[in-house]
Amino acid sequence: MAGPQVGILMGSASDRPAMEEAGKALDGLGIGWEMRVLSAHRTPGAVRKYLREAPRRGIRVVIAGAGMAAHLAGASAAETDLPVIGVPLDSSSLGGLDALLSTVQMPPGIPVATMGIGATGARNAGLFAARILALGDARAARAYRRFAEAQSGKALAADRALRKERAAAKKRTSLKG
Repeated sequence: MAGPQVGILMGSASDRPAMEEAGKALDGLGIGWEMRVLSAHRTPGAVRKYLREAPRRGIRVVIAGAGMAAHLAGASAAETDLPVIGVPLDSSSLGGLDALLSTVQMPPGIPVATMGIGATGARNAGLFAARILALGDARAARAYRRFAEAQSGKALAADRALRKERAAAKKRTSLKG
């Protein structure tokens, strides 16, 4: 595996359990990543420095997760030309809705792809990063295609099991009556 291609940023160390889901998704596809705790509010200079150096180090996509005011994704998008995927996190009494709105409502010219709230959103961010990388990386494209086919296989197997179960139940019911 080459160096990391995806930078995963989080505004607080408490965001780590959710944001690790992005890393797990990338691991499953054989895509390298790195993770940092950098805050748009507490460490704006460090965020800026990280994003300016990231392309030279091979980072091609940034995933930024934050809760509450959730400015990390937007602040990141303002500092880089790399694609930024925002993950709103549930860290307030509003259940992540505040973070979702802060992440999805970007001003014109500062695009951020926004995933769902929390760990599931982080996992989807990892998968979306892989799809972006797959546009120019045949290995990433093959890995993602295998993942997608496996997902389809699981769904079709569940459908077959359900139909078989329903047919057996119907047969039992017709034998009784």
